[in-house]
Amino acid sequence: MKSFYCDVCGWLVHFENTQCLNCGSALAYLPETGQIGSVRADVAGNWQSASGVEYRLCRNYAEYNVCNWALPADESNVYCVSCRLNQMIPNLSIPGNQAAWARFESAKRRLNYTLLNLGLPVTGKAEDPTGGVSYHFKADQPDLPVITGHEDGVITINLAEADDAERERRRLALGEPYRTILGHFRHEIGHYYWDRFFRDEPSRQGFRTEFGDERADYAQALKIYYENGAPKAWEQEFISAYATSHPWEDWAETWAHYLHMIDVLETAASARVSLAPQASKPALTITAIGSFEQMAESWLPLTYLLNNLNRSLGFQDAYPFVLSPVAIKKLRFVHHTIRAFVANSPSSPAE
Repeated sequence: MKSFYCDVCGWLVHFENTQCLNCGSALAYLPETGQIGSVRADVAGNWQSASGVEYRLCRNYAEYNVCNWALPADESNVYCVSCRLNQMIPNLSIPGNQAAWARFESAKRRLNYTLLNLGLPVTGKAEDPTGGVSYHFKADQPDLPVITGHEDGVITINLAEADDAERERRRLALGEPYRTILGHFRHEIGHYYWDRFFRDEPSRQGFRTEFGDERADYAQALKIYYENGAPKAWEQEFISAYATSHPWEDWAETWAHYLHMIDVLETAASARVSLAPQASKPALTITAIGSFEQMAESWLPLTYLLNNLNRSLGFQDAYPFVLSPVAIKKLRFVHHTIRAFVANSPSSPAE
């Protein structure tokens, strides 16, 4: 995530801000420009940016304060490109659900920011019923627990994941080193893009070389994993224990990890972070989205910094992973798969 500044006073603002804390200007994210910009109401009932372009606020911004994105004033849809992906939101009459939903929307916007900047399609099922993606945010019911997951472009997220204490309980129960709302979004969208990237048999050969044969029985593979756990020395070939369960999960875990890298590296680059992991080597200037080799070279010293900053504050490691050469090879495959897909897209500038 790059740094954003108020275009009225120059104050540093966050991606989630709706108001500049220095000058009080109303703010909105303007997807067309990729910037957080100041907006002010005009006589036509729209919101005008500092450059004079007219926008409307997303309905979820104006009515529920769970979004901070805008859309062009002449756009027919009342929802921004992120919120229009929703097919099911929580019951807002139940206390606490709106706050939980706001946390989900914040994570989803950050995810979509990365996807859009990578040039990947972010289209809802309302626009593309067969190839689009949609989100269902659902709460557990008596005797009917909600399973977070993906199926045929529908991503379901259990509302309980918005509760820090409950999410931590589940993390410990499942023996996971890392469990976040954003991590769920990144993992599940990985399943969706697998369906987009590897639609036919020829395109799956490269995938199978790196991740294994996805035709293995998925339900049986998960059953074995939850009964027996990950195999010994799994760290030598996989990015997480759960990635060992099935090639689809290996892909989704690796994909999510790649998006972690993109976001963190861009943040570091935007803040002009430089690192010298070894005294004998010159400082590295972080490059967010260059070649994969640049990313990997920058990533390892950056995670050293992240973990030691956390330890300095008495927290657990922010990055509880160790990347093996095989895991790095899989991350490289994700990187090149995205680049190839975008380059061959009809809307790509390369076409």
